[in-house]
Parts: sequence; C-alpha cells; structure tokens
Amino acid sequence: QIAFMTLTLFPIRLFFAAFMMLLAWPFAFVASMGCDEQDLEKPLSWWRKIVDVLLKAIMRMMWLAGGFHWINVKGRRALPTEAAILTVAPHSSYFDAIPVTMTFASIVMKAESKDIPIWGTLIKYIRPVFVSRSDQDSRRKTVEEIKRRAQSDGKWPQIMIFPEGTCTNRSCLITFKPGAFIPGVPVQPVVLRYPNKLDTITWTWQGPGALEILWLTLCQFHNSVEIEFLPVYTPSEEERKNPVLYANNVRRVMAEALGVSVTDYTFEDCQLALAEGQLRLPPDTCLLEFAKLVRSLGLKPETLEDDLEKYTASAMKMKKEKVDLKKFSAYLEFPVSPTLENMFALFDENEDGIIDIREFVIALSVVCKPSKTLETIQLAFQLYQSENGTITEEDLDHILKTAMGVSQINVTHLFRAVDEEEKGEITYDDFYTFAELHPHFAEDYLYTDQMGAESGLETSSLYASNGICTDFSPENTEDKNKPLQKK
Repeated sequence: QIAFMTLTLFPIRLFFAAFMMLLAWPFAFVASMGCDEQDLEKPLSWWRKIVDVLLKAIMRMMWLAGGFHWINVKGRRALPTEAAILTVAPHSSYFDAIPVTMTFASIVMKAESKDIPIWGTLIKYIRPVFVSRSDQDSRRKTVEEIKRRAQSDGKWPQIMIFPEGTCTNRSCLITFKPGAFIPGVPVQPVVLRYPNKLDTITWTWQGPGALEILWLTLCQFHNSVEIEFLPVYTPSEEERKNPVLYANNVRRVMAEALGVSVTDYTFEDCQLALAEGQLRLPPDTCLLEFAKLVRSLGLKPETLEDDLEKYTASAMKMKKEKVDLKKFSAYLEFPVSPTLENMFALFDENEDGIIDIREFVIALSVVCKPSKTLETIQLAFQLYQSENGTITEEDLDHILKTAMGVSQINVTHLFRAVDEEEKGEITYDDFYTFAELHPHFAEDYLYTDQMGAESGLETSSLYASNGICTDFSPENTEDKNKPLQKK
C-alpha cells in the first residue's frame, strides 16, 4: 500500500496541501495588516468575518488533502464568555493543529515561529501569545498575558493550550503545566482521539521523524480524528488559589473521558530519561523518582541551577560528613515531611539512618543538567577528591552509582582503563582525557556489565517502540505500595 500510494496519491495530496497553505497566505496577510492590540479586542468587522470563514474553509481543504475526509466533533464548543481557555490533550502530533485551524483560537507559540515564511503569517493571524526564549523573564510575561486575555470577558479570542507541554504516545496523560490554570477562570477541556487502525500520527521522542510521519500519513487512504468538547470546568475557590490542584483535577476529568491513566511524570522527566549525555540512564534508575520528589519539595526547574550552586557550596564545607534526617532537613532548609523522608530514603542505601550529602548533590546535578555528563562528573570529583586532587575506585563507584541512579554497577573495567599507570587513583583530568578519546565509554565499560546477557536486556529494549521511554508507562496501583528503589 505504501509503495502504491507513494507513486500515485501521495504526490497529489502533498501538492494540494501545499497549494492550500499558499492560498491561505494572502488572505491572512491582508487581514493582519494594520491590526494593533486595540483592534484585536474589538468584535470582528464584516469583512474580517468573511476572511475567517474563507481561511477555515481553506484549512479544512488542506486536511482533506491529507486524508482527513471527515472530522468527528462531539460536544459543544463553549463561548469565550463561558470559557476563555480551551485545554487540549493528549498532545501527540503536529496534526493536533486540526482543532486550532477549526476554531482559530489563539495558541501559545515560541516567538521564532512568526518568522517562518508563509506559516508565520498564518500563525500571526490567530493572535497567539508569543514566548521568547531569549527573554529571561518570558515565563512570567507569558503567564501575565494569558491571565490578561482570559480575564477580558470575551474581548479576546479563546486561548487553546496543550498543558502537557510535549508530545506523548496517548497511553496516559502526563503532568499538566499550570500556566492555563493560573488565571483561575473556567476552562473547557478538549480531548483528541485518532482511532486509526494503523497509527502513523504519533510523533514523539523516538521513532519516525516529522517528514516520515507526514509521508506515512499521506499514504493512508483515510485518517480518522475525533475532537470532543467536554463540559466547561469551573474551578472551586481552593482550585483558584492552587493552580496545580486545578490542573490535576482537570487532567483527571480528561483522563476519564479518554479512558486512560495519569502519571506524575513531566516534560522535564522526558528530558532527563532520554538525555543524550555520555551516561544514558538505565530503565531501573531511581533518578526519575528523585526528580518527582524534587518537584514535590518545591524546588522549581527555573531556579534549580542556583539551588545546585548553594547546596554544592554547603556540601564542600561538610566534606565527608554523613547526616541524619534532621541535619538533611536543615541542609535543604525544608521542614521534615513525608516527601523529605522519601528523598532521604533514596540515599539511605544501608538503612542505617544516615546518608552522604554528596550523593544528593550529584543526583541534583543530573536532574538539573541531564545531558551535561562531564559537568556532573567534574562536580563529583571536586566533592570526593583528596588533597592531591585524586579519587579512588571506590569513590568512582559511588559517583557513577549516584549519577545513574542504580545500586549495582561494576566500575572496575572503567577505572583500570582510565588508570593507565596503575597508581590506584585518578584525577579529573585523567578521566576527561579518557572520555575525549572514548566518547562512548559508558556503553563500552559500564552498560555491558549492567545490561548484558545476565539481565537479558538489549539497548533497543530500553525504549518502547512507540517512542516513549518505558519508565513513562502509567503506574499500576500495586506499584505504589512497593518500597522506593534505592540508589
């Protein structure tokens, strides 16, 4: 079918879809000319309403060219005065733009998108909220803009937000980001389904790339999509004060409508699990659990690097001192709580009530900079090295166990390879030189022991075929009663 469609219908569909997008550009360009913010808050003029209808028709023809012959819509879309924000999930593909082109709701987009030829003009037409990566204060400004529009009593178009913040494989809903829920206004949940016999839609971390997804989807005779507008969710007073609670409750409603589970993993966890550093995290790592506890404790991603510097400086002064739960609480400047106790338990490998604070710092460094392996190892050397700047094999064992979040690993082969002069100790310069010459040192010296024939695991089995790390599958109720996996 793929071979036949590639030679026949695929080029026709691709040409027609591209033509529709080009056809939409002049209408969007003319309608966007001379518009300032005050004009956008006014009701659409008669000619702009006509442009709106024409553009929606053109976009519908573009999706028709892609094999989306009909779009099954369930429920009623709320008016802007009823729900200023539409929360859409799950987010799994660039085909999720279908409800955007159907509603012309505003979306949150990175500022660079408006400079893309043709597509940028269409994006600007729907009056998005732009996020600038170069602006350090962009996160706050974006939230303030969403809040301003949401509280305008329907003067602005509805804002459509994908609160997961990343693409998943639709097997569960990951943690919702709170941005859509901070304004505390009613939202309308919108759920997406792609009930195709063969899934060529999903575009996640691994697997087919964007162009391959486009090719395979256009080679399908028909592509199905369902868009369901759920009843408007009005937050309680408690939810207005607590956006995280609000987000979790809306996620629960959407998960029930989809018939899927929820998981507490987030976009940042995806980055951590699939980071392309020299130390790939194994499937049984406890660092994902550690990252969840870091968030639960109140340490925020945007301030994590500053927190890391503070905790590193304190650990340097403490040197090799072991601490109990009370001292760990004082070190972090957080009161003792179930979350803190669980975090402490991750590092209390011997269950003797004391931990090495240096292990916490190394784990936090991995969570903070998941792809910067050598920076974390350099930090670890500073924490463990003797007065002459060296560490032993035992020290390296502690460092790599913590950096990988596992309790069993054999570093003997790696240490001997780095310690060419057989001095029984190495410096960071020795390790760095070795890593430069052997960029795949983890695969060559570590993973062969931990994930070789004895475990029955292959490299490819670390990730599910759908592109999401196997650690991101929905948690079973039974698993919650199991003890935490220790470092």
